[in-house]
Amino acid sequence: MALEDAKTEIDGAFTRKDPKGLAYENAFAGATSFLRRTYTKDLSGYDLAVTGVPFDQAVTNRTGTRFGPRAIREASTLQPYDPPYGWGFDPLSEFAVADYGDLAFDYAKVWEFPDALQAHMAGMLAQGVGTVTLGGDHFITLPILKAHVEKHGPLALIQFDAHSDTWADDDMDRIDHGTFVYKAAKLGLIDVDRSVQVGIRTVCDDHCGIHVIDAPEVHRIGPQAVADRVKEIVGDAKAYLTFDIDCLDPAYAPGTGTPVWGGLSSAQAAAILRGIAGVHLTGGDVVEVSPPFDHGGITAVAGAHVAMEIACLWAWTRRGG
Repeated sequence: MALEDAKTEIDGAFTRKDPKGLAYENAFAGATSFLRRTYTKDLSGYDLAVTGVPFDQAVTNRTGTRFGPRAIREASTLQPYDPPYGWGFDPLSEFAVADYGDLAFDYAKVWEFPDALQAHMAGMLAQGVGTVTLGGDHFITLPILKAHVEKHGPLALIQFDAHSDTWADDDMDRIDHGTFVYKAAKLGLIDVDRSVQVGIRTVCDDHCGIHVIDAPEVHRIGPQAVADRVKEIVGDAKAYLTFDIDCLDPAYAPGTGTPVWGGLSSAQAAAILRGIAGVHLTGGDVVEVSPPFDHGGITAVAGAHVAMEIACLWAWTRRGG
């Protein structure tokens, strides 16, 4: 850590001049943008943008993920002092990353939310950046996918989750975090043959043809074999990665709405994410971080690390590996 910089840097979210580079502002002080990146709506000159979607009105159990983006940003202030461990490069120095702030929406008009989010994401993508989104409950991935597919065409979906989210629901106007993958498949947003779900450990009769590597198999074959399998399934397809924090066992992520025991450890998740380097991501999200049920901020910390790993995966193919 650059001690001299730590003495003078403050509120880098508003005061930093260079969009690239590490940050040495005290973790406990200042404006908490994601990884101390600049808050801006003008993405010209930027490569990747982070946004928050504080929405939790589609949950089936505990609410609270509306506070997820704020908590993840705060947890991320521990990370920008050094390059992310295990990657061998520094995405914050090689790429210009912005914090685009949160989606604005009318919480009392829930039916307007999907279109508002899709337009928000489309506006970011139109500026030529990749995206990392901080949720929010898992419904948010459906409008985000729609925006990405408008730009890139149908995508492979890489989903880390305890639940398949493929419960049948042919009412496309219903807003439910447990049905978004079913709808994405039925709408042709995702190529199910190139899509994969990791960490599943709840019963579902129909995975819509998506490949499944459930939690017991992850424990049995280990992270590297899982990563190899994911890369084999996705191949060279453009992909979107969504990480529901309940993919992790409640011991590692208690702050979530629908916790299920028997999940992945943070070490397993980190190894799998780093092991799939080379997949061609258009973007990704981390969802279902619910601070009211968190303990010591450990779920938010996990969410912040997942978001950084998604940024690294996005950057990996764009720097030549």
